[in-house]
Amino acid sequence: MTLVAGIDSSTQTCKVVIRDADSGELIREGRSTHPTGTEVDPQTWWIALEEAARAAGGLDDVSAIAVGGQQHGMICLDEDGTVVRPALLWNDTRSAQAAEDLVAELGGPRAWAEAVGSVPVASFTVTKLRWLAENEPASAARTAAVCLPHDWLTWKLAGATDGRSLTTDRSDASGTGYWSPATGTYRPDLLRLALGREPAVPAVLDPNRPAGHAASGALLGPGAGDNAAAALGVGAAVGDVVVSIGTSGVVCAVSPSPTADPTGIVAGFASATGEFLPLVCTLNAARVLDSAAAMLRVDHVTLSELALKAPPGSDGLVLVPYLEGERTPNRPDATGALHGLTLRTSTSAHVARAAIEGLVCGLADGLDALESHGARIDRIILVGGGARSEAVRRIAPSILGHPVAVPSPGEYVANGAAIQAAWTLSGAPHPPSWGSTEEQLYEADLVSDIRERYAAARDLTVRQLDSGSPAGQ
Repeated sequence: MTLVAGIDSSTQTCKVVIRDADSGELIREGRSTHPTGTEVDPQTWWIALEEAARAAGGLDDVSAIAVGGQQHGMICLDEDGTVVRPALLWNDTRSAQAAEDLVAELGGPRAWAEAVGSVPVASFTVTKLRWLAENEPASAARTAAVCLPHDWLTWKLAGATDGRSLTTDRSDASGTGYWSPATGTYRPDLLRLALGREPAVPAVLDPNRPAGHAASGALLGPGAGDNAAAALGVGAAVGDVVVSIGTSGVVCAVSPSPTADPTGIVAGFASATGEFLPLVCTLNAARVLDSAAAMLRVDHVTLSELALKAPPGSDGLVLVPYLEGERTPNRPDATGALHGLTLRTSTSAHVARAAIEGLVCGLADGLDALESHGARIDRIILVGGGARSEAVRRIAPSILGHPVAVPSPGEYVANGAAIQAAWTLSGAPHPPSWGSTEEQLYEADLVSDIRERYAAARDLTVRQLDSGSPAGQ
């Protein structure tokens, strides 16, 4: 039996799955946790990977390995390959002003959309480089190479020390803000615009081109950003839209052509299979459920049960879930808000349902944006930790306006990475087909009032407190 390993290094955890390369059968798996926060020492990810690999029985007997990782984060290396400073994660919004400045300096949102398919916000690596140049000039001066989390872990697996040997793939490169999915090339001028000079960046590999070998001799796949790996893991094809409720909320569609949205709502990313992956991302997703459960002092099962006791639309109660600021719409300083409180709606059931409806409404806005840019919607696939909630599954189709298919719970990102590892090992023109995943279909009539009321409330928020009173958002 030939074994392959898929690794998911996400914001919160590292997961390793080991599968049979021919059938896709799960042989063993392991996991480990990551530290919290939006600024993290990358070495903790490597330690977590080693722990997760040990929990999975080790990697010595696998023939190929691939890494799926959280997108956008900035890892800076010096001339010796040493990490210059803790990595800034995708959900670190300190570079919000840098994003605004960069957009203006290039000539506005349309110029960026035409250059790299996306308009940068605080999540993008390019904005973090500008923040570094302006706020930590000594660190910026030491930076000889810049990479993303999955790039760095693949590089570590290869035992490399030279930043000039870094590799990446199309999907992760497309989230930097200085690589164009349409042309398949870097934009050195945008690197210089951000950092003031041009550091080394990873070579961008084709979807199944090897990135080298691990110390054990296993072949290394090019890896992928987490969203692209998840799409690969659930077998998404043109016409499929993947809605993921994890740390972030993601709505993405597999497309045969690149996207360039000057509004910045749709990011024109690339897929892990050579196609394109137009994507809308929100900062607030599964943790909205966490916060609602904490606020009501219940567990997630009880939160779901409470939500299903309230009527659709929560009798007019609306939760705007900007609990960590927001990326879509671009409001990094926004806070959440609860509108429509009355004696009737001041119940745990109403608040629970409003939290879920607010979360899904944000994702529905993303679905509208994809459709307006030509995405074909034949099927919606709902994945992520938040998709385990029965209330989310039953409420989602009434807001999204389409039936929702929920695959059996699994490590979709790690599975996608394992598929890529097997694909790289085989050298075949297409990724392996390991058979369809069992899924449940959820259907419900569209309740248009929910989105209408959410649309009326979503702009009524205030900014986070700083040195004075909150100002209107």
